[in-house]
Amino acid sequence: MEEIEDMADDRYPRSNSFKDNDKYVRTRSGTYVRRDSTDDKRRESNTMPDFRSALKLRMQQTRDELPQGLMREVLETYKPNLLTRRRRLIEDCVRDLLLNNDHIHVVEQQMREAIKLGLQKETHSDASVKCFPTYVRELPDGSEHGKFLSLDLGGTNFRVIFMELTETKEFMMDSKIYAIPHDVMTGPGLQLFDHIAECLSNFVHDRNLQSEVLPLGFTFSFPLEQQGLAKAILVKWTKGFSCEGVEGTDVVEQLQDALSRRGDVKIEVCAILNDTTGCLMSCAWKDSRCRIGLILGTGTNACYLEDIKNIGTLNPDDFPGQDHMVINTEWGAFGDNGELDFVRTKWDKAVDEMSVNPGKQIFEKMISGMYMGELIRQVLVDLMKDDLIFVGANREKVLERGSFFTRFASDIESDPVGEYTRTREALEELGMDPEDVSDDDCSALRYICETMSRRASMMASAGITALLKKMDYKDVTIAIDGSLFRFHPHFKNVMQSRISQMMGVNYKFDLLLSEDGSGRGAALVAAVLKRGKNGSVE
Repeated sequence: MEEIEDMADDRYPRSNSFKDNDKYVRTRSGTYVRRDSTDDKRRESNTMPDFRSALKLRMQQTRDELPQGLMREVLETYKPNLLTRRRRLIEDCVRDLLLNNDHIHVVEQQMREAIKLGLQKETHSDASVKCFPTYVRELPDGSEHGKFLSLDLGGTNFRVIFMELTETKEFMMDSKIYAIPHDVMTGPGLQLFDHIAECLSNFVHDRNLQSEVLPLGFTFSFPLEQQGLAKAILVKWTKGFSCEGVEGTDVVEQLQDALSRRGDVKIEVCAILNDTTGCLMSCAWKDSRCRIGLILGTGTNACYLEDIKNIGTLNPDDFPGQDHMVINTEWGAFGDNGELDFVRTKWDKAVDEMSVNPGKQIFEKMISGMYMGELIRQVLVDLMKDDLIFVGANREKVLERGSFFTRFASDIESDPVGEYTRTREALEELGMDPEDVSDDDCSALRYICETMSRRASMMASAGITALLKKMDYKDVTIAIDGSLFRFHPHFKNVMQSRISQMMGVNYKFDLLLSEDGSGRGAALVAAVLKRGKNGSVE
């Protein structure tokens, strides 16, 4: 009886089934998608895309040379793509990048175990997936309204955003980007926060908002030890910053003090968060089923909604009447304790050894945009040593570290099968004359890119599956942001099918591209906090 009452009080109840939900339809592949989704229309199309147009043309040109009778019908039906000896050697060379279902299931199980260790107080310090509490205990429910600011600081520029939420679930957003001079990045910390406060003041005054009390959400993309929703200690500077007097101090307090010194605006810094939490909050405002935030861009990270009673690093008595909290997994470090050694290749180890943090962020180095291009280049270098690819072309630039950008992989895989327009453009950027590169070379390059990106999407899927099974919600939206997911032509499709396969038909999920998580998400944290304090936001 007590269990039934607990479920009734749960702010985020776990539904039992979705099989009869009129909003969803099951495709031929077994995946459930929304009826109004463009994916549904595309998947249910009765016409298969003509992936072998180039091959059909070649077959037609040599029609008279084909065998007659039954054998001719067999060839016409299956249209085999005969592999050359060189192509077979290439595929054999990269076979270690091919993951099967057993590999992915082990990765998912290892991730779940790592998350469990990160949540427990006794094992937290040694866990590779730290699972830091964010102190964000409520998700948006659409009732938030009012005027808010957010500050997004993560590099040589920072962005100030003004957002107004209406009671009809509409929002207006205005923003401006400000530069941080190099002498401010390397000078005293007092100078940095005074500069930020000055820009905030100018922004507010330009919009005649100086007389209003404005809650501010602060997205701070540097290593933090978070001790409260509005209390976070800077662990160390990165990205070229070296301001004295900030490391080891509360950055929220530093900013609030700088605003107080000016005294010309009424801004209350009420929350600090990272971009992953912002991604989740931004989508949760639009979709109440959102429980996971995922970043797949230059780096990777994920956050999810956890029961406070399961967070061993916190005392549940400190949060009376509250059941949930968003957990920042920092899963980019998954594998630092050897969990991924069974799928790491010599190219992964080479990229790791040449990085600024060898032995750290192993999962991130295997799937994120910062490293994928270099992984592909490492494979190409090995193939060039054996003269298996780009023979006769200018290969000098490919030998340079960092020369193969991850965006090249997205462009190459965007070409229709059998066509290599974007592929040749990418190779031209690498200093090769397109005339010196054969179609076989282009096809092999595409295969390598596909193999690497497919591995990354499968491993990301394993991580998401671990979170879905950990939470045990039956109907979840996953908010995703980042350039890799946003611009790669096949990443979403592979993730959709792989998660469906691993979760089974009794679970329903959507992958939702987040819009401006680091900006709008931070303001929404402030909005939720004010809603919780006041019942509504004035």
